[in-house]
Amino acid sequence: MILEKIESLLAEIKTLTASNAEEAEALRLKYLSKKGEINALMADFRSVPAEQKKEVGIKINELKQTAMERINALREQCETAETQDEGIDLTRSAYPIDLGTRHPLTIVKNEIIDIFSRMGFILADGPEVEDDLHVFTKMNFAADHPARDMQDTFFVEQNAEDVTKNIVLRSHTSSVQARYMETSQPPIRIISPGRVYRNEAITARAHCFFHQVEGLYIDKDVSFTDLKQVLLSFAREMFGADTKIRLRPSYFPFTEPSAEMDISCHICGGKGCGFCKHTGWVEILGCGMVDPNVLEQCGIDSKVYSGYAFGMGVERITNLKYQVSDLRMFSENDTRFLEEFTSAN
Repeated sequence: MILEKIESLLAEIKTLTASNAEEAEALRLKYLSKKGEINALMADFRSVPAEQKKEVGIKINELKQTAMERINALREQCETAETQDEGIDLTRSAYPIDLGTRHPLTIVKNEIIDIFSRMGFILADGPEVEDDLHVFTKMNFAADHPARDMQDTFFVEQNAEDVTKNIVLRSHTSSVQARYMETSQPPIRIISPGRVYRNEAITARAHCFFHQVEGLYIDKDVSFTDLKQVLLSFAREMFGADTKIRLRPSYFPFTEPSAEMDISCHICGGKGCGFCKHTGWVEILGCGMVDPNVLEQCGIDSKVYSGYAFGMGVERITNLKYQVSDLRMFSENDTRFLEEFTSAN
């Protein structure tokens, strides 16, 4: 009697069908759940004569295995069918998808990192959403400095009681240097590449976000001569062995003395052309000796240690190397633009 019931259920299970996942689940409950038909056979199994129990037990196990395999197969078929029936995504790029290449900013940033890494600088990173304390206060910015105004900086959250707790989008990666100096003692030799934000109108020559690489070296007896030699080595590695540099006095809150650095125009060789505005020189970065106030704010004894810092825009260096006429092209993700840099990889 029980063997006939098993054979009947086996034939029934082999012909099971399901048109969706819900029907497949209903079949699982019908046959394989605790109150299912296969489990109900165990009640009849108790009355089977002892000499037949082995044969009947094997048949029940085969029935259960067949039911599991059949229902799982139906479930997979339903899932595949539902995936295929999702339709065409009209917002997806048409096939075949045209691939670009590495972004020119990435190419140049990696080249800058490689040059300074070979000089012994290590990478340091920090948050893009920062507090005023690390972006401005520890960098020796005056309380009324224009960079602390909403017309120059993006504010995320303002604290009326304590301006150092204002939350901003960092306007330079100097905040990374501040955080690193807080937790490390000299010698320090780091570069901090990353994206920064400033509240500017978006034009061919400016954007509300861009990328920087800043460097910091602090140790005993560090001089401006050390800074000049490092920057000269960088310029010749990046733009060619014949490149010359020029340092012009400037002002930054976090360095003293400070300078702007120009390189001889690599297009005209310093003779003067439209690109360098017929001066023979092109500005590429700012630099200087770290202000003692910055060292003290970050917990470093300025009477024992000195250091230099520099910062450059990656977009600026990329423009000098590849003469991209519009900064907006860097962020539009146009593969036609990116394909122009295939050989640079």
